[in-house]
Amino acid sequence: METGLTKWIIVITVVLCCLLELIDTSIVNVALTQMMGNLSATQQEVSWVVASYGIANVIVIPMTGFLAEQFGRRNYYFVSVVIFTLASIACGQSTNIWELVAFRFVQGIGGGALMATSQAILIDTFPPRQLALGQALFGMGIIIGPTIGPTLGGYIVDSNLGRVLNLARG
Repeated sequence: METGLTKWIIVITVVLCCLLELIDTSIVNVALTQMMGNLSATQQEVSWVVASYGIANVIVIPMTGFLAEQFGRRNYYFVSVVIFTLASIACGQSTNIWELVAFRFVQGIGGGALMATSQAILIDTFPPRQLALGQALFGMGIIIGPTIGPTLGGYIVDSNLGRVLNLARG
């Protein structure tokens, strides 16, 4: 059990990671048409951007307990954050649809591990009498993420930010 500032740093980190994973799950949905134009992809091809992420999640989530036990929960979580972050950067730098699909798959592997490991970390962080508080904070992240994702995605697509990101990519 962690106490003091360390406990709250863990809580903030875990909730933010879950929040980012859930935002990432839904952010691309509103940008599919834009991606079709920017990457010269068909509707069937661009649907793989969403599907590859989900498939990776479905593969990694059942393996998470085993992998966390083999490598240690902290190490596994840290590597998952690194994979998720690097894959996110790679997604932003993709120049064609199949690169984006491949990087979204890798991103889904990291993201699925984040979601599955986060609750276990919170359970280890809070004493039994405060466990409800930890789970409530986790629940807030889970509820807020899917709400922010499409809104943020729409903002990026419709604003100058979307054009700037597109120009920066080349």
